[in-house]
Amino acid sequence: MSLARASLSLVGVIGVLATALAGATIWLLVTQPVTVADSVAKGEVSPVVRALADVLYGAFRGLLKYL
Repeated sequence: MSLARASLSLVGVIGVLATALAGATIWLLVTQPVTVADSVAKGEVSPVVRALADVLYGAFRGLLKYL
C-alpha cells in the first residue's frame, strides 16, 4: 500500500467521522435544545458530550440491527 493510498484512506475515515459527529450535533440541537442551551449557559460540556454519545450509540445500534 502506497503512502498516497493510505493517506486517502485516512482522510476518508476522518471525513466520515466528522460528518457523523456534525449530524449528531445537529440532531441534538433539534431534539434537545434545552440541554444544549443549559450546557452552553453554564459552560459545561459533559451533558452535551453525554447526549452526543447517546445519539451516536443509538444510531450505531440501529445500524447494526439492520445488518
